[in-house]
Amino acid sequence: MKFGINSLAWQSPFSDPAGQFAKAKKYGCDIYEIAVEDFSTIDVDAVNAAKKETGIQTPTICGAFGETRDVSSENPQYRQTGLQYIKDMTDFAVKIDCKVIAGPLYSAVGKARQISEDEKKQQWDWAVENLKIAAEYAQDKGIKLAIEPLNRFETDFINTVEQGLELIARIGYSNVGFLLDTFHMNVEEADIPGAIRSARGLIMDLHTCANNRGTPGQDNFDWKAIAAAIRDAGYDDYCVIESFTPDCKEIAKAASVWRPFAKSPEAIAENGLPFLRKVFAE
Repeated sequence: MKFGINSLAWQSPFSDPAGQFAKAKKYGCDIYEIAVEDFSTIDVDAVNAAKKETGIQTPTICGAFGETRDVSSENPQYRQTGLQYIKDMTDFAVKIDCKVIAGPLYSAVGKARQISEDEKKQQWDWAVENLKIAAEYAQDKGIKLAIEPLNRFETDFINTVEQGLELIARIGYSNVGFLLDTFHMNVEEADIPGAIRSARGLIMDLHTCANNRGTPGQDNFDWKAIAAAIRDAGYDDYCVIESFTPDCKEIAKAASVWRPFAKSPEAIAENGLPFLRKVFAE
């Protein structure tokens, strides 16, 4: 297992590869997951130079899906913009030697409403239609798409692994699987280890944080049970701490980021990474 941090914990939008990757190395990261909020702030050459300088890898990136990047939106322009955004992330992934694009690719974060069955069916149809196109585009470039179930306060669409399994089956491409996130699973899954095991063979990325979005290990999770389930699910690739700086304008409101989650952003990695290494090694 390779361990690391998501850029949203330290900087938003991501714009300082040299400084961020140096910090990641200081705190013992193997990998650094870039949240692609704004392409205009990201210098691809600088990212690759920082990778070479520090040895930190970028096997995964994640998307920031606001209202205008919603492939299941009622607004056709937003659906098209969302699809193009995933395609642009795919092209970016190739340039930085990334293998997995992760996040709630199916909808906008914060779109949580009570809708009719007909509206739900249409939402599903639009998501499947556009994610099939995105999956084919990514597959041709050797990139995987990892779909993240979110909690009920952040989406009305895919909340559980069971729902995610249905979406993945309907998309029908072998390069589509899961990003599982301990924070969201804590809200939605009655049996977190059981849900993880049900995703066997389909997990492509793993986000870890405390139940309050803070430091892993400083929480109420049964991490030994989670780690055992991850092993049983056959997953041993990437474990990323995802927390948030309140500066994240794209999804801060939708994710209810109102306060710091640790004494400092750096403390999340300083204390969380050794804990995760230990618990997944047992």
